[in-house]
Amino acid sequence: MRYLVISDIHANRAALETVLRDAAPFDMIWCLGDLVGYGPDPNECVARIQDFEHLCVAGNHDWAALGLLTLDDFNTEARMAHLWTREELTPVSREYLETLPTRLEQGEFTLVHGSPREPIWEYVLDLGSALLSFSYFSTPYCLVGHTHLPLMFVLDENQGRPCAMIPEVGVPVPLRRHRMILNPGSVGQPRDGDPRASYAILDTDAMTWELRRVSYPIEITQERMRARGLPRRLIARLEVGR
Repeated sequence: MRYLVISDIHANRAALETVLRDAAPFDMIWCLGDLVGYGPDPNECVARIQDFEHLCVAGNHDWAALGLLTLDDFNTEARMAHLWTREELTPVSREYLETLPTRLEQGEFTLVHGSPREPIWEYVLDLGSALLSFSYFSTPYCLVGHTHLPLMFVLDENQGRPCAMIPEVGVPVPLRRHRMILNPGSVGQPRDGDPRASYAILDTDAMTWELRRVSYPIEITQERMRARGLPRRLIARLEVGR
């Protein structure tokens, strides 16, 4: 099977559509949460992913849009975007988001948004959080999002500690050798200094993980955000990937 693994779309339809075209053909989508929040097209992104066979878990921005998290935990711009998103969501979109689980296991893979210990909020950003996370899933691999950074944490079970890697774009990484935590980065709001949409292809026949980046029409998303009165900082950060 060939899986398109995406995360943190953040209501950026232009980025999502570009990734769908760039990744084809694939058999199924695995989405690691945060379909909405920040961006101008929450309903369109919720609807679009349902055009494909897919699995999706809930992210913190999905929960915030549903009112399941207090907005006090978000910065000013994120709170403003969430208030707008709450008003914008249709009943159909809201119903879909309400069905999303916080954790899924599919064969050798555990899927969460944040971390296997705390799926909604916790970030796996460094070796300490990665080491702790390995104790909270039993499958060989855990797929996470939330950080907006494409990263891999590889556990050396002989030494009992992980190492961090940034995969080379377009180069398949062999799996099977070690337990791993894999992050495909963000489709709709990358934060590693590269504004291109980030995603991964998981090939379970070859057992490889391939990071990919693709440019999308950022100006279209920015214009749609301006038209909706979304915060200027959220609009500007798209073009610098921060």
